[in-house]
Amino acid sequence: MRKLWMLAALLLLPLAANASEFREGVNYTVISSAPASVKQNATEFFSYYCPHCFVFSKKYIPQLKANLPAGMEFKQNHVEFIGREMGKVMSRAFAISEALGVTEKLEPLIFAEIHDKHRRFQSMEEVKQFYVENGVDAKKFEATAGSFVVNSMVDSMRRATENSGIQGVPAIIINDKYLIKNESLKSFEEMIELVGFLNKLP
Repeated sequence: MRKLWMLAALLLLPLAANASEFREGVNYTVISSAPASVKQNATEFFSYYCPHCFVFSKKYIPQLKANLPAGMEFKQNHVEFIGREMGKVMSRAFAISEALGVTEKLEPLIFAEIHDKHRRFQSMEEVKQFYVENGVDAKKFEATAGSFVVNSMVDSMRRATENSGIQGVPAIIINDKYLIKNESLKSFEEMIELVGFLNKLP
C-alpha cells in the first residue's frame, strides 16, 4: 500500500500565525502546465479504504465545502491504488453512486462499513447487495453499473489520478492545476487560506 498523507493528524494542530505568503514547492505543487481551469473547482482525491479519508470526510469536508470561494465547485475522485482489485471495485462503486445521485447518502455508510465494521468489498455483487440494502433499486443498479456514463467516469478518474502524480490521499487539487502539499499545513484554517490563494493564480 502506498504511503498515506497524515492529514488528519496535521489538521488537529493549533492554528498557526496567518500565512502571509504561500510558496510553490513548499505549500503546493503545480501539476499541469496548462492554465488553471476556468470553472473553479476543488477536487478531493480519496479512497474508501483510506482511514484518513474517513476522518476527513466526517470532520473536514463539510467545513471545506462551506468555506470554498464563491463559485467554486467541490468534486471528488476515487483512486484505485489502495486495495488493489478492491480499489477498482470501489472506484466503480463511487461512479455508480454519482450516476444515481446517491453519493451523499451512501458515502458515509460505505466508509462506516469498511472502517467500523471492517468489511472489504471484493466484487460488484457485494456492492450491489449493499446498495440495495440501503435503498437503491436493484434494476437501476444493474442498468447503471456497466453504463457508458459509469465507464467514462471510471476512466476519467483513473487518468486524473495518473496525471496528478499523487501517491497518497486525501489530496486536494485546486482548479485542476495546484496540488496542496498537506504536510506543509499546520491547521485546517490554513488550508482554507491556501485554497483561496491558489484560486487566484492563473
